[in-house]
Amino acid sequence: MRRLVAAGVLLVLLVPLTAHANRYPPRVQVFVANTGSDNVTVYDTRRREVVATVPVGDSPVGVGVVPGGERVYVTNELADTVSVIDARTYAVVATVPVGANPFGVAATPAHVYVTNFGDGTVTVIDAATGTPVRDLPVGRFPHTPVTSPDGRRVYVTNNGSQSVSVIDTGTQEVVATYPVGTYPAGIATSPAGDRIYVANTGSDSVTVVDTAAGTTVATVPVGESPMGVSVTPRGQVYVANAGSDAVSVLDGPAITASSPGVVTSTVSVQAQPEGTAAAPDDSFVYVTNTAADSMSVIDTGTFTATATVPVGSKPEGLAVSS
Repeated sequence: MRRLVAAGVLLVLLVPLTAHANRYPPRVQVFVANTGSDNVTVYDTRRREVVATVPVGDSPVGVGVVPGGERVYVTNELADTVSVIDARTYAVVATVPVGANPFGVAATPAHVYVTNFGDGTVTVIDAATGTPVRDLPVGRFPHTPVTSPDGRRVYVTNNGSQSVSVIDTGTQEVVATYPVGTYPAGIATSPAGDRIYVANTGSDSVTVVDTAAGTTVATVPVGESPMGVSVTPRGQVYVANAGSDAVSVLDGPAITASSPGVVTSTVSVQAQPEGTAAAPDDSFVYVTNTAADSMSVIDTGTFTATATVPVGSKPEGLAVSS
């Protein structure tokens, strides 16, 4: 369920220099894991160009960063390792062994959390030493983790269990499990951390969960085979639909139990969009097109793809580092 086969044509456009782009902090970069070429593409958002290609391990899939941090973590699915990249020099400074088929990764300043798709665990890595300190059992086929804005929780989608596991980062224990849709994949939190948004690849929907109550607020239909999810600082939810070559946009704050929400906009991108990540200033959302070897840049003001950037082969996960 994680990968489809399609073909695409690369189209290179220039990103127009807009006023909101000037609000970026220095050195905002997008790191893209290219599963098919065993490397990571680094895209500089101010220069609007690829500035580096970093070789990593076999079949890199997930990318995680800490806002303002200097380390980028990349899961190598077929090497059972995580590559640690210096965000300034682009050097691989460490390679950390983890569990079977690591897929997603999320980080706090203190710890890094890696979902091991092949053995149903999450490896917890000490960020200071680069040493694995614990393997936590979660659900079947753990897919993607995300940290809460305050760093106190990590939420993990279990692709084979139709659930999300909740990890307390203080005790490093699973403290709750939320039911969601079929084949949950991507996940993101609201800016306040009071909600999570889960892409259900098998049921073409997004489950919205109230994190305080642990209950489902709504289930919103989106495109075909939704994979990646990201949320902008204004709370707009972007969902990459791998099966329909489009990104659905939801008004996150407007979704309630009595008004479950609808897709407010649909943005056409290239073939098989899977990963998505939002800029820190409400300007752009970045989407990997796995079957087109490209990354789309979506302007959040106009809900249009303003550029398509060539990257490596079969890009999947990505993250924005500043």
